[in-house]
Formats: sequence, C-alpha cells, structure tokens
Amino acid sequence: MNDTHIGAPKTDDEFGRQRALDAMNVVDTPKAPEFERITKLVQSIFGAPVVAVSLIDRRRQWFKSIQGLDVKETTRDVAFCDHTIRHSQCFKVEDATKDPLFANNPLVTGEPFIRSYLGAPLKTEDGYMLGALCVIDYEPRSFTKQQEQMLMSFADVVMGEMELRRSAAIDELTRLPNRRAFNDCLLDLAANPDASLVFMDIDHFKKINDTYGHPAGDVVLKQLAGVLASICGPETIACRIGGEEFGIVLRGKDAEQPVAFAERLRKAISEQAIDEIEKTKVTASFGVAKAKADEPMNEWQERADKALYRSKHDGRDRVTAAS
Repeated sequence: MNDTHIGAPKTDDEFGRQRALDAMNVVDTPKAPEFERITKLVQSIFGAPVVAVSLIDRRRQWFKSIQGLDVKETTRDVAFCDHTIRHSQCFKVEDATKDPLFANNPLVTGEPFIRSYLGAPLKTEDGYMLGALCVIDYEPRSFTKQQEQMLMSFADVVMGEMELRRSAAIDELTRLPNRRAFNDCLLDLAANPDASLVFMDIDHFKKINDTYGHPAGDVVLKQLAGVLASICGPETIACRIGGEEFGIVLRGKDAEQPVAFAERLRKAISEQAIDEIEKTKVTASFGVAKAKADEPMNEWQERADKALYRSKHDGRDRVTAAS
C-alpha cells in the first residue's frame, strides 16, 4: 500500500481517524498468529528488543501484537506512536533523552527506559493513520533510510492483514460485522461481564420476500442496518448473524439500560418508510439479557434467545428482557 495508492494523508481529522479505526473492529481482539509472525520477523531483522503493532484509540495505545514487553496498552499521552500518526512517513527518535518531546516522558525516565524509536504509520486506503508498526530500543541508535523504507513495507503488510480480516468479518449486503465478528466480540467479553446482549429478528421477513421479492428484502435489510448504525453508540457493536437476525453487544452507557436501548431501536425501525414494499410496515422483535458475573457465554446467549422467542410468541414488535 504505497502512497500512490492511498488518499491524501488525513493527519488532522481525529474524528474521521477514530471512525476508521472503529470500522476495523480490531481493537480489543485476541492475539492473532499473522501479526505475531510480522512483529517477530521485524524484531529479528532490526535486532531490536521491542517491536509492536500499536493502535491509537481514543485515550489509549493498544497493542495488537508486541514482542519484548509484557503489556497490552498504555495511556495515549505517553505513546510515541501518537506522534507517528501525525506523519505519513516514518517517525524516528534516535536518543529520547536529548529529544525535547520525549526527554521527560515517563517511559524514558522510568521503565522501560526507551532510548530510540522508529515508527511506520499504519495507513488506510483513504489516508487515515490508525497507529504504527514500531521498533524500540533501550540504547540510542541511528536508523537508515533503507531501514525506514523496510519498516514502511512491513507496515503495509500489517494493514493488508487488517483489511483482509475486516473483509472476512463484514456482511457484504449490510456492511455490518458478521457472525464471525459477533463471536469474536463475545469471546473478548469473557473476562469482562459489564455488557448486555440484544438479539433482534425482523418480523414476518419471509412474507416480505415472498410478496415483494428478494431484492426488496435486501433493501429492508440494508435500511434497517442503517438504523442500527445510527443508534448504536461508539462502544456498541451490531452484527448481522443470520438471514434477518441481528446480534447487538452493548457496552458502556448502553449496557446499563439495554431495554431502553432496544425500545429506541424498535421504535425507530417501526417508523421507517420503505418505498420498495409500498405501505407494508416493518417491525422487529427483541430479546435482551444483561451479563452476569461468572455466567458461561452460552447461557448468556440462551437467555437472550429465549427472551426473543417470548417477544415473537407474545405478538412481535416488542422488547422482552431475560428473567
């Protein structure tokens, strides 16, 4: 992914950059062997004690892969990579103790005592910098142009892998994350029960397809996906997990009042006017379950699924909370 193939660098659009990172659905995902291989190879080639794939999130630096340090994230304010995302080419620090930007950085004055750094930005095709592939040393060192170019090439490989994984986890019709992404999200929550689960099913969807044809059904799915995207907060993930079935993982403020969230969504869907199905009203049924501490993941899903079944059984176009 060379500069000739991407849009103009967008180094001053933090809102757009964060949305591009969120769209990757990569932050807080488990370790992956593809990224581990890249960081280990770069570590060997550069002879560096630390190499990482760093992603700059809202208030933190999160590592998709890191060799040489046992850490998952840092605050954003101390991250060298937060400076790399403001450049379209490599950003380097050859002696942090003599650099006015970093001489007083706690990662320089204290553990792990960083002295030199080389970071290649992870650039999307439309020019957003999501983070960096970085090389860190505990001794001052110089970096050649050839090394910078090499690291930029490896950063392209990292971005290619991220794009590939995102494509594999996106539903082509609705552009929402698919069941694979949904399952990955649930696995990530295994150690953090502070979440709620919503299952949603479009009412009488087979009748819509049979009456108006599958192209019209596709329009319904896409329009409802747009409603989902507009209502979900930044910490909430909505996925298409089957034909007319959607799974929504609520985190943050939405997780505290999942029934209220589902009611907002139910109302917004029922108010949609879709030309392709004339005056037929589209509605959806919902099952809601808040996570319980130490509850197996399958039992949490089963509670939400049973609540959804009760919504259908009781007349559809309603929200039911799990007991």
